[in-house]
Amino acid sequence: MQNKKSKKTNKIQLIERKEVWVITWQGWVILITSLIISMVLIIGNIYPFLAVNAPVKPDVLVVEGWLPDYAVESSIVEFKTGKYRKLITTGLPIGKGYYLAQYKNYAELTAASFIALGFDKDKLIAVPAPNVIKYRTTASAIALKDWLSTSDLKVKSINIYTLGAHARRSWMLFKAVLSPEIEVGVIAGKAEDYNRQLWWKSSAGFRTVIDETIAYIYATFVGWKA
Repeated sequence: MQNKKSKKTNKIQLIERKEVWVITWQGWVILITSLIISMVLIIGNIYPFLAVNAPVKPDVLVVEGWLPDYAVESSIVEFKTGKYRKLITTGLPIGKGYYLAQYKNYAELTAASFIALGFDKDKLIAVPAPNVIKYRTTASAIALKDWLSTSDLKVKSINIYTLGAHARRSWMLFKAVLSPEIEVGVIAGKAEDYNRQLWWKSSAGFRTVIDETIAYIYATFVGWKA
């Protein structure tokens, strides 16, 4: 009897019966409806979140050198209305046409564009950043910090002038590098190559918003230090 019992308990079982909970059709309706509502809310609010405007009362306007010409023009309007003392351009080395171009980085190229538009060169400073593989915005912020630390220009606050959906990330990274010594605000210039309210309906808008969303999440949770 004991041998029979031991054989029975040592028997190998490949399958067994278990109770399983499954979603009912009502549950599926609620789940799908919730997902649709969530997607609509995200699509409707992600661009305003990324294209943040949070200016401070500044000494200096910092213009990111990669901006298109129309954004450079609109930043001049901001400079005049904001009563800034100086305008600083930032930027990395130019990636295309470097050997043919008169200007080797976006900071100097954009500064030259300002002068061509009639901007007072005595109020203009170009602060180029070194070439980096990643963390380009951080590299520009660090270059600006290093320049300010050796300059006679005493700056307590700046506004970063950037473009559209890039604003949230630029603001976060410049604040991370410059604060608390320097107060940092941000101004998001209006992107003109796609409809900002219907960004998902054009390839340019979709790529920009999705790329900036991923980049912001990466910088927030993975890292941003160069």
